Amino acid sequence: MSELTTTQPAGTPTWIDLGIPDLDRAMTFYGALFGWDFDVGPAEFGHYTQCLLRGRPVAAIRPNPDPDATDFWWNVYFATDDCDAAAARARDAGGSIITGPMDVLDQGRTAIIKDTTGAQCGLWQAGAHIGCEIVNEPNALLRNDLVTAESGPARDFYVAVFGYTLDANPDMPELDFTFLRRPDGHEIGGIAGDPKATKSRWGTLFQVDDADAAARRAVDAGGTSAEPYDMIYGRVAHITDPFGTEFDVGAAMTS
Repeated sequence: MSELTTTQPAGTPTWIDLGIPDLDRAMTFYGALFGWDFDVGPAEFGHYTQCLLRGRPVAAIRPNPDPDATDFWWNVYFATDDCDAAAARARDAGGSIITGPMDVLDQGRTAIIKDTTGAQCGLWQAGAHIGCEIVNEPNALLRNDLVTAESGPARDFYVAVFGYTLDANPDMPELDFTFLRRPDGHEIGGIAGDPKATKSRWGTLFQVDDADAAARRAVDAGGTSAEPYDMIYGRVAHITDPFGTEFDVGAAMTS
């Protein structure tokens, strides 16, 4: 059990949200998949809906404000002590600022940025809302990794913005994969270089008790799943929700 009551250290993935065309259908799908409850926000705030596990927020979904949107993804927000300064570092490192920095009532201060490879992510300076209050346990966020064809520029960008240190992965030396670590040495995710990647995007991995069972629930709820597979860190399934949003679920290997 990993319940959080205080702000995560700067550079840590701290929140995820998703904009989709149909909020009711999304709640049905993700409720069936993860057992989440939902706190639907008011219309004046775009029906921004908290996804709850044991009554604690673990993510958010909302109707996409662009009615013509056809591409959907879980957007990850990185904790920062100073949203404006982090956004300025992103711009100085060659990235761009899509929105913000701006206050979200008393909840916090945010900006959406794009890195030098075209991947989008958010910044979150916590106020009343600290981000995900449960992580690293079944039906909650486990990790985020960037997949890009331009791993070198991506590494340079995130080191400049968050002060990460970089480590190769000795478990899979044949892959272009770099661990990202906060200045205190804590691993927060990684950058996977894939020359076949047609776009750069931060992926989202949710922990589950049983990847095969989660894949079946996703299909039963109207999504799709690739065949679950074993890898060195566990058993993983690649899921697509009813709107085309791709993400992964993973479970620890069983002996």
